[in-house]
Amino acid sequence: MGKKFFRALAMHGGVAVPSKPKKPCAYPGCPALVTGRYCEEHARKTNSDYEKFIRDKQTKRRYGRAWKRIRDKYASEHPFCELCFERGLAVPVEEIHHKKPLSEGGTHDRSNLIALCKSCHSQIHAKRGDRWG
Repeated sequence: MGKKFFRALAMHGGVAVPSKPKKPCAYPGCPALVTGRYCEEHARKTNSDYEKFIRDKQTKRRYGRAWKRIRDKYASEHPFCELCFERGLAVPVEEIHHKKPLSEGGTHDRSNLIALCKSCHSQIHAKRGDRWG
């Protein structure tokens, strides 16, 4: 068992917390049972399709190799969702979010980044980042 498991266990007072049951992959016709939305194969395919057909070309230009290095380094230094961690939960990081969007003049500077789980990231985008101003 890894460090993350034992840290999460310690965060809950040594009580093992059961995980959510697996559910079928959301990709039509795929019977694979997963903990996330898609199985590994279909997660790559849907992400590739999004990047190729849906994502705005201007936005795509802002994220290159430099961003990947910044994101990976920040994620390694912040292994848990910062918002969940404030509430005493040790949820692994899945997204690095810009507090002030690049489209509104934000930068890749560390002070403008926050490590989030998918749930917190989705909530922030649903509110359009009101928490960050």
